[in-house]
Amino acid sequence: MLLIPLPAWLALGILQLPLGSAQECLSRQQALSAVRQMQKLLAAQEAAHLRGTRGLRNQLSILQSHLQRQPTKRNDTCPQLAVPLNGRMLGRSVRVGHDVHFVCDSGFQLVGSETRSCRHNRTWSGTQPFCRSMDDCSSNPCANSGTCVDGDQSYTCLCPPGWSGPSCQSPIYSYWVTLSNASFSRQPRCAEGRSGSRRCSCDTGFQLRAGGVCQDVDECLLYQSSPQTRICLHDCLNLPGSYRCLCPPGYLLHADRNACEDVNECAGKQHNCTQGDLCINTFGGHRCVRPKCPPPRHNTSYVKTSAFQCERNPCPMESRACLLAATSISFHYLPLQANRTVPRVLFKMSTTRFVGDSLRFAITGGRGQGVFSVRRSDRQTGELLLTSPVAGPATLEVELEMSEFSRKVLLGKHIFKVTVFVSPYVF
Repeated sequence: MLLIPLPAWLALGILQLPLGSAQECLSRQQALSAVRQMQKLLAAQEAAHLRGTRGLRNQLSILQSHLQRQPTKRNDTCPQLAVPLNGRMLGRSVRVGHDVHFVCDSGFQLVGSETRSCRHNRTWSGTQPFCRSMDDCSSNPCANSGTCVDGDQSYTCLCPPGWSGPSCQSPIYSYWVTLSNASFSRQPRCAEGRSGSRRCSCDTGFQLRAGGVCQDVDECLLYQSSPQTRICLHDCLNLPGSYRCLCPPGYLLHADRNACEDVNECAGKQHNCTQGDLCINTFGGHRCVRPKCPPPRHNTSYVKTSAFQCERNPCPMESRACLLAATSISFHYLPLQANRTVPRVLFKMSTTRFVGDSLRFAITGGRGQGVFSVRRSDRQTGELLLTSPVAGPATLEVELEMSEFSRKVLLGKHIFKVTVFVSPYVF
């Protein structure tokens, strides 16, 4: 017979099982029952042991994490960052793994890193940003008819003859006049040849004139006046040996240094719209709008279902005026450059669910109707067209109506209120 040694506490448990008498041996069924009870007891003991071990391991992990985290309160931080002038810093934590964000006030553009992160080596990512005025020359800082040139972080005044200084505020006496024009003329570089001849040359942007002086080439005068040779999209400023293209307020000079790029004041939060207004970016600026549903009239009322949409409330019984009113009114704002070629499609209107047998499109009101027309492009779509070039700046309004009919019975209609903001410029 196979004998298996048992722990003392397990053997004691078996001995304590009830027997028929002290002399009787356990039957096979009784032995199996005893073994099963001991297996359950062992499983319970093992589970309790594992729970205890797991709890101890968790407590040790918490203690280790706490011990490791204590020194970071003093050491794992980055240096305090400076808040840019005319801007704000969002976020205060300078600990490793945290970010701070920078935004500029209205009228200023962020140059540098918009977001900086505190890295594990306790240094900040990116570069320190600053807020550059979108047009440093807007305050007309140059006196005495000086020309202001917008720079990367400031402006420069190009002074007329007879004036000098950072703002052209200081008069130049007569014996300084030749010096004031020295930047637009300079001495040539000359070299003696082997045969005794003398050859002279000028720097790029200068041309040798009679008298042996290198005179500045006025690129603006040569090229800007003709549309075929125009070197600047907007305005050209002649500089000693070179030139610079200038852009009006609301634009930035493009990377090609020739074209002007619109500044989206709405996206950059550089607008002056109050709470409740909607900011609409235009070419060279922005507009603040607040679309409103029409007031209740003739048993007809509307509720605003989105920022640019109004829906008609259910009509009272037998109210013909309400049933004939528009089921919905939507508002649309379109920026447009001046003097665009025509005809030009500005806006499309259609219905996603067409249950009638015909749709009709019409202009029903607005200012500047003479430059617009409507036409059908397919069975379910109509188009608003610009039919005449418009010189800016101008604001045009037009009201469009799309009506759905079934056997000449009106099923419903939608009103589109379109506002067009025309820029003073062609770009």
